[in-house]
Amino acid sequence: MSAPQVGVLALQGDTREHLAALREAGAEARTVRRLDELNSVDALVIPGGESTAMSHLLREFGLLEPLRARLAEGMPAYGSCAGMILLATEIADAGVAGREALPLGGIDMTVRRNAFGRQVDSFEEDVEFEGLDGPVHAVFIRAPWVERVGPDVEVLARAGGHPVAVRQGKMLATAFHPEVTGDRRVHRLFVASLS
Repeated sequence: MSAPQVGVLALQGDTREHLAALREAGAEARTVRRLDELNSVDALVIPGGESTAMSHLLREFGLLEPLRARLAEGMPAYGSCAGMILLATEIADAGVAGREALPLGGIDMTVRRNAFGRQVDSFEEDVEFEGLDGPVHAVFIRAPWVERVGPDVEVLARAGGHPVAVRQGKMLATAFHPEVTGDRRVHRLFVASLS
């Protein structure tokens, strides 16, 4: 069986780190910036970055509605930090009207942007992650948290009493950045779900 073709949305954010992590996890990874690239992948990673900027760029590149459609059709996706925000069905404190973060509707959850605080409040913490052996060293950078999950959403990890990793079907999201730590277990979990 061939390796899954996984795209990394490369409009803004930590694309390079996700590409490396996915390749180490056994996927064929490539960047996605155009509609034809989106249509050529089996799954998509939406990286960390800035959710309002990414939303703006999704509109500018004509990818917002096609991406929403692919997710609604069941395309697997993994979002870290800003990617988690965008995968939500609802975003609390989405930003200034007209420049706000736009939900893609992949996971039935409400996510609050920058919930753990500003850049200066960024932190690292080991979190227990359901389905993985041993804790995951989580890097939280202006991180969101999940305020509400739907009945089909599984909470996989918590920090500060809040969900910070969730899964719904073949959609996975983390409030933290496993791609920057060298620990590939979260990416392997996502890639394994594609087979």
